[in-house]
Amino acid sequence: MGKATGFMEYERLERSFAPPADRVQHYREFTLPLQDSELSLQGARCMDCGIPFCHQGCPVNNLIPDWNDLVYQEDWQEALSVLQSTNNFPEFTGRICPAPCEASCTLNIDDNPVTIKTIECAIIDKAWENDWITPQIAEHKTGKRVAVVGSGPAGLACAQQLARVGHEVEVFEKQDRIGGLLRYGIPDFKMEKHIIDRRMSQMQAEGVSFHTEAHIGATTPAKKLLDDFDAVALTGGSEHPRDLEVPGRELEGVHFAMTFLPQQNKRNAGDSIDPEISISAKDKHVIVIGGGDTGSDCIGTSFRQGALSVTQLEIMPQPPVKENKGLVWPDWPNKLRTSSSQDEGAQRDWAVATQSIEGENGKVTAINCIRLNWSQDENGGWKMTEIPGSEFQLKADLVLLAMGFVHPVHEGMLQELGVELDGRGNVLADTDQYQTTLSKVFSAGDMRRGQSLVVWAIREGRQCARAIDEYLMGSSDLPR
Repeated sequence: MGKATGFMEYERLERSFAPPADRVQHYREFTLPLQDSELSLQGARCMDCGIPFCHQGCPVNNLIPDWNDLVYQEDWQEALSVLQSTNNFPEFTGRICPAPCEASCTLNIDDNPVTIKTIECAIIDKAWENDWITPQIAEHKTGKRVAVVGSGPAGLACAQQLARVGHEVEVFEKQDRIGGLLRYGIPDFKMEKHIIDRRMSQMQAEGVSFHTEAHIGATTPAKKLLDDFDAVALTGGSEHPRDLEVPGRELEGVHFAMTFLPQQNKRNAGDSIDPEISISAKDKHVIVIGGGDTGSDCIGTSFRQGALSVTQLEIMPQPPVKENKGLVWPDWPNKLRTSSSQDEGAQRDWAVATQSIEGENGKVTAINCIRLNWSQDENGGWKMTEIPGSEFQLKADLVLLAMGFVHPVHEGMLQELGVELDGRGNVLADTDQYQTTLSKVFSAGDMRRGQSLVVWAIREGRQCARAIDEYLMGSSDLPR
């Protein structure tokens, strides 16, 4: 905890953003951090709540009251030590995690939780600025080799943990740069990519080898990993997108979000995009179908590219502005949230279904929609019905499909290996051993659990590393 009476003395203070008119002119991060003195007072707000529900809300079980107190005491280096004991990459979660810990904070009962995410990000940013982040090199090598397929947060966390206990770890990434969705899914304005690069340098010093453009199951036979390595971790993510099966889907200008977003990240990195496949929102009326984080990222990117307008459509009804705390706290509430990208000028509409897409000369010009009514049946299940006469049309020069991901890609690696899948099409493995139906093959992150948060990926990567270490050595000193 911080100061015993701090939550009564100090108001909640959060990081702020540069004005929308300024930040849409570039692709850099635009968050304005708090001063150290302000952060100390925010740490002081952490109350002696007895049961710190923030631990429950945080998938990696961060020791939040401990480092809140240390920031209050201005002992930043010890705060870093506590933070790093549970989270390999606080600079990732401090930027792109939705902060379920804050929803679980006892002070959230009256909507004034401790600014946990802000404090977390400040600790790790200060650590990098002061060169407190150093490689943790294993004193002894085990002689065991582990292949990690996929370099997103699950794969990176798994690889780093295994390297730190002396295993020889090689990470295989199908893209031309390391980072998975952190690199090519998250826009630079939410997380600049030098943040990934400096972690790569640390991990390389710790003994991790990285292989890019190594598409397991395509350019490299998956079964070769079984021959060359003592264990294999499948952390390739959930990349099969949910499609929109309506007339006109085939028109030019209708794209998956994860075709659109990586192109801009590549441009920001200095790459050239083939004009034949290049997608741009410049001078276009953009429709984003899907109300989640990926849709929000499409909005922010579209505005920066010079879109004339951006409209975001969500099939579900609009959530309540304020949740019923008595029913949901300390769990993550369903409530209306507005992202920084949505706040840059997007129009949002809920309970809308797309019926068809129209075009001229093979190019999209409009989408036809209808409004929905959501109701509960006698068993409490929700069902939707179309509202007669509520049809409407929206002008559209670019339609971006951001409706989520259904499961990992099965073709290639997974089919070649023959690992069993669960009922949703994810790789079958439990959260105790993370072992697939092949004895030396493990799986973690979105490839195992389905589309989820970066913090869940880090948790699973860490726990999978411990399971692999136990498999190889008979026991493990790695934390769960």
